[in-house]
Amino acid sequence: MSPRFIISGTDTDIGKTVFSAMLVQALDGYYYKPVQAGLDEETDRQTVSRLTRLPDGRLLPEAYTLKTPASPHMSAEIDGVDIDLKKLRPPSVDRPLIIEGAGGLLVPLSRKVLLIDQFKDWDADVILCARTTLGTINHTLLSIEALRQRHLPVLGVVFIGDENQDSERTIIAMGEVLRLGRLPIVTQLSCDSLADAFQQNFHHDDFTPQPQE
Repeated sequence: MSPRFIISGTDTDIGKTVFSAMLVQALDGYYYKPVQAGLDEETDRQTVSRLTRLPDGRLLPEAYTLKTPASPHMSAEIDGVDIDLKKLRPPSVDRPLIIEGAGGLLVPLSRKVLLIDQFKDWDADVILCARTTLGTINHTLLSIEALRQRHLPVLGVVFIGDENQDSERTIIAMGEVLRLGRLPIVTQLSCDSLADAFQQNFHHDDFTPQPQE
């Protein structure tokens, strides 16, 4: 099966969608966001479409598109929608699949179910996006702990923002995780600028399964 990656974050509005666009373009894969909450502006799928050269068929439709920009459980309640967890399962595809979560790990999908609790059912490695600003050490280490308590595979951490060597070094050492790279602030977002950012800050092999000896 082609590799699957869940893109989650330590918070909302952290840059997950931009990173997802960069990664799915670099891997020439598919993009899937199971739940889109908020339709006032463009959806995350539309953003990824705008920022990549992928054909429309590689941008998989959401299982749920909810109108209210809020936590999925609240947005679904306002819209009068019951989220069927089985419908969130990612489809099988013949290329790498980038699955973008909603907000942080402990975002509720309902009054009883958290987003993180669905990850095991999705059979994918988690890539954790973390800001480089104040507070990131606490938020990131807590997120790593939550993933490990549930025995979920963590591929590594992607830092987003200006360089903060001490915070990054501390998280990698204390969290015992792989540093996948840092996505700096890209002022002019485009297919080309994201391709350049990947080339300069990431290693393709980190996202490619290695043959077993």
